[in-house]
Amino acid sequence: MAKAAHVAGGPLIGVFISKLTRAFPVATILLTLAAHYTAAETFEIQLLQQGGEPVPGAVVALEPIGDHHALDDINGAEPGTMDQINRQFAPHILVVQRGAEVSFPNSDSIKHHVYSFSQAKTFEIKLYNDSNPEALVFERAGEVELGCNVHDWMLGYIYVVDTPFFTRSDETGRAQLDAPSGEYLLRWWHPRIQGSASERSLELASGQYEASITLSRRLLPRYEQEEITGSGDYD
Repeated sequence: MAKAAHVAGGPLIGVFISKLTRAFPVATILLTLAAHYTAAETFEIQLLQQGGEPVPGAVVALEPIGDHHALDDINGAEPGTMDQINRQFAPHILVVQRGAEVSFPNSDSIKHHVYSFSQAKTFEIKLYNDSNPEALVFERAGEVELGCNVHDWMLGYIYVVDTPFFTRSDETGRAQLDAPSGEYLLRWWHPRIQGSASERSLELASGQYEASITLSRRLLPRYEQEEITGSGDYD
């Protein structure tokens, strides 16, 4: 757990509160930092809705900024897989680092036609039964929304981050990341976060942090994918 910094007169805390007030006029943020912490850092974040309900499954990422060596020992982006299982994208949200290859197997016994018109990546792939097409490289950071031309209810996301330090929040809205000492930009994203709250940033200097972030608006209603019974026309 993070320790509170004890600074006479609280000037360091004041600087961060000032920054947070400007950066988050509609968000409630509680920040605790550890003084004189120079080893690998732990960042613990909790995302909450108005009313205190958690935000599970959100993408949380730390982007290194400034002149430090957080990326020196990182050997490329890990590949990802976006499967088709029971006429749904699996997983519903896939997070990968920029430059990662993503494969699109089809574990269903039917045809899919996956596409994206998103600015971060535009493509279409026809996936036949047991097909395993060549993986795609995701070169740009941002949100990639996926659909299927054969099954209109299918909806999935690939979120591309510009950092190797990322995770997703658990059912309580909590996420924990370990990264080398340095300065970072904290980003969080979820397709159900409304409006400008879908992507915001927080500058964190070197130290160990706990941050509780309350969004200014409740999440959009959950998108319920249509439940399919029977074999259908494309088996």
